[in-house]
Amino acid sequence: MVKCFSFTATRDSCFRCSFSRAGLRSSTTDLGDGTVMHVWIPKLHVQSKPTLVLIHGFGANAMWQWNDFISPLIFRFNVYVPDLLFFGESYTTRPERSEQFQAECVVRVMEAHGVVSGMNVVGISYGGFVGYRMAAQFKERIEKVVLCCTGVCLEEKDMEEGMFKVKSVDEAVSILLPQTPDKMRELMKLSFFKPTQRVPSCFLNDFIHVMCTEYLQERKDLILALHKDRRLSDLPKITQPTLIIWGEHDQIFPLELGHRLKRHLGDNAELVIIKNAGHAINAEKPKELFKHLKSFLIDPLSRAKPGN
Repeated sequence: MVKCFSFTATRDSCFRCSFSRAGLRSSTTDLGDGTVMHVWIPKLHVQSKPTLVLIHGFGANAMWQWNDFISPLIFRFNVYVPDLLFFGESYTTRPERSEQFQAECVVRVMEAHGVVSGMNVVGISYGGFVGYRMAAQFKERIEKVVLCCTGVCLEEKDMEEGMFKVKSVDEAVSILLPQTPDKMRELMKLSFFKPTQRVPSCFLNDFIHVMCTEYLQERKDLILALHKDRRLSDLPKITQPTLIIWGEHDQIFPLELGHRLKRHLGDNAELVIIKNAGHAINAEKPKELFKHLKSFLIDPLSRAKPGN
């Protein structure tokens, strides 16, 4: 049978061209222990610019989640966009599945590209878990942190106490890693305040085939590792200036987790709530999300320049 046209694969190629036109290039680094990290890096790292690391969440690879933000950010920052382990072209043969190990691998690949300090980190959802651990484990290397809809303050007991729409971790896995069009529709309903209606099953099946079938067991293990034995009392308090951004109607990580994180970090953090938005604020409200990134990351740089 002749292979059918893939909308998802075509769009992925378009994103790849978009990243390249913006001034990034694809780079794959073997860390030497069975771990290979792929990251989009600047074609030219400008020493006078600060460094910004954009970390994706579950779902498609990093290009799909950050494409709208590369062009406006790259003028002010050396932008680096890694694929986390078991997404895109990154993988490991090691058994570790924790966000701590993901954080270590991101820092190691940044080291491989000569970046050892002065990093600003923006993480969305699962990417925020990784960014938070980077700030905790490598505090001298991270300057500012932005956490978007990142339920890093969740506890294992929250599931039992009814905080989430799902009743068990297994149910969460079946939706976060959809293998059927119906499960994909459930994910869209939970992720967006106003989900797209009546998406044909052929498009959903194509997306699942291209984006959701590789490293399926490993991604399940990542989710299980996030939840197992998780307690707020074990979560270190990061000391970097932190911006917390949350969708008002987030059904993946409810807004209460944003307030909990703000209480955990205290005056060191600011919580911004985006109205009429769900979990996928990068896709649903990109302009408003960028406005807050600009206010926290870019505007202070402009004010610091002589003559401004």
